[in-house]
Amino acid sequence: MSDKHGNLSWFRSSYSSSEGGMCVEVAATTETVHVRDSKNRHGSHLAFPIRQWDAFIGRLAAGEFDA
Repeated sequence: MSDKHGNLSWFRSSYSSSEGGMCVEVAATTETVHVRDSKNRHGSHLAFPIRQWDAFIGRLAAGEFDA
């Protein structure tokens, strides 16, 4: 998939289940982090500015969200 940043290099998240069914893929650029469902690779995806993504990951690591 490509966007204004060119071709994105997708990889499966290390937090995804190895049993299938609950996998997300991530692609990062210098400005954004893109997230998509691995079962729907040709569908839409979400894009987050780096600062927002870093804040989300920090809050997740701090246990601020129910898992």
